[in-house]
Amino acid sequence: MLPILYSYRRCPYAMRARMALQYSGIELEHREIELKNKPQSMLLASPKGTVPVLCVDGKVIDQSLDIMHWAIAQSDPDKWGDIDESIGQIWIDKNDDPFKKLLDQYKYPNRYPELIQENILSAIEDLMLKPMETALQSSQYLLGNKMTWVDVAIFPFIRQFSMVNQQRFEQLPYPSMKRWLNQFLESDLFNSVMQKHPTWKE
Repeated sequence: MLPILYSYRRCPYAMRARMALQYSGIELEHREIELKNKPQSMLLASPKGTVPVLCVDGKVIDQSLDIMHWAIAQSDPDKWGDIDESIGQIWIDKNDDPFKKLLDQYKYPNRYPELIQENILSAIEDLMLKPMETALQSSQYLLGNKMTWVDVAIFPFIRQFSMVNQQRFEQLPYPSMKRWLNQFLESDLFNSVMQKHPTWKE
C-alpha cells in the first residue's frame, strides 16, 4: 500500500514536505484537501487538523520537517541531509517561529490593525532577509554551494513573503536572496509539486 499524503497546494509547510518526498522519489497517494471541509480520515489520523499529514507503514507523520527527514532517510541522492545540523537548526528556528509570525502580520494587515506595515517589513529584513543576503553573497545556498533540506524548508515561506506585495519586494536590495529564490521558483522540483490536484473526496 502506498503512503498517503494529505496536502493543500498553497500551504508552505505542505509544499516543503512535497518537495522532499518528490526529491526522494517516494511514490504516494496524494489527497488534496479543502481547508474548510477537512476529510474525516485525515482528522482521525491527525486530530490537530493541519497539513501535511503522511500516513506510512501504520505510522502518522504530521510535522512537515519530520516528513522531510523521513523522506531523506529513504533516499538522499544529492546529500541534502549532509549538513552541520546545529547551523541548519538556527535557520529553521528563525524561519518557523519569529519569521512565520512576522509573515502572518505582514500578509494579513486587517488582523493586526494596531501594527505598522513598514515596521513589520523592517523586522523581517533584520531577522531574515539581511542574514540570508549575507550568507548567499558568498555561496549559492544557505549552508554552502550545495542545496540542502534547509534551503527547501525555508524557500516556501520566502516565496510567500515575496508574493504579499510583489512591487515592494522587487524594490528590496537583496539580489543574492532574490537569485536564490528564483532558482527554486524556476526549478523542475518546485514546479512538479505545484501541479493542481482535484479535491479528494472520502
